[in-house]
Amino acid sequence: MKEPSSKQLLNHSLKALVLTLLLIIPTANSSAQSKGNWLKIDDFESPKALNSWTLYDAQNETQPKIENPQVTEVREEHLNGQETNRYLLKKAGPDGIFGNRKALSFRKLPKAIEVGEIYTLYLRLNVDSYANNHVLGLSNMPADEIKKLAYEAFEPSLRITDRFDPHVKEKNNGAMQVRNNPWYDVAYNKKEGRKVNPFETGTWYEIWVIVNNNKKSDGGQRYDVYVKGGSEFPTQQKVYTGADFRIKRELPLIYFQSTCNSGPIDEPFGNGGLKYDDLYMIKGLNLTSPLSIP
Repeated sequence: MKEPSSKQLLNHSLKALVLTLLLIIPTANSSAQSKGNWLKIDDFESPKALNSWTLYDAQNETQPKIENPQVTEVREEHLNGQETNRYLLKKAGPDGIFGNRKALSFRKLPKAIEVGEIYTLYLRLNVDSYANNHVLGLSNMPADEIKKLAYEAFEPSLRITDRFDPHVKEKNNGAMQVRNNPWYDVAYNKKEGRKVNPFETGTWYEIWVIVNNNKKSDGGQRYDVYVKGGSEFPTQQKVYTGADFRIKRELPLIYFQSTCNSGPIDEPFGNGGLKYDDLYMIKGLNLTSPLSIP
């Protein structure tokens, strides 16, 4: 058999190299895509960010009556150098205005979390001021039903409040709470062996909510919570395991929902604001940050 020439050997080597590169490149692309599987719900950087949100005051008891009293608006903060960041500020009403009992704000998720699926919800939260009463989470109700049901439209949810509440043993102080039927439970700092501290004002916290939308009979309709931020959580820490969905309807989760309450006119407890930013979701349990994606 005739020995291959040097030119033939070179061509064979080049073909082998090209084939190797073709095999490697899809792998690299797949790796990049796996980092980018987070679905953005909202980062409020769009000039028309609020167009995707429904604002509705379901129990407006302000006196004298003020139409649409909730304050839900995109604001801007200055970071290092020339950089700025846009975020959502939500309050039940302007300073000194009370009686807005169910200030609802909600927007559709980019993808439904189907029954049987587990998703991670990521967001950043910052308490603008106390006194306040805020609840946020996911709903499996359509928009019209969220307007009717308000708090009862929630499934997995977090609560931040320092209002007086006769249903809980300890005084509310701004520490994060989760749903533990039939009411709420304060998140727990396992490393310190105590309930978590109140959220520090003016401080951004990263929150991961692991949403298990399996049927209750399959161990679902529950959620876990992780936190990073402030002086208490310099590193990510799990603060609750197995919180309860509020109603457990066993339906696809389709909306991100938030509400706040300034209290009744005769016993107001404040309408301090809560800041929201960088809402994302991803299938499965994922404790990385979508903000680290190049």
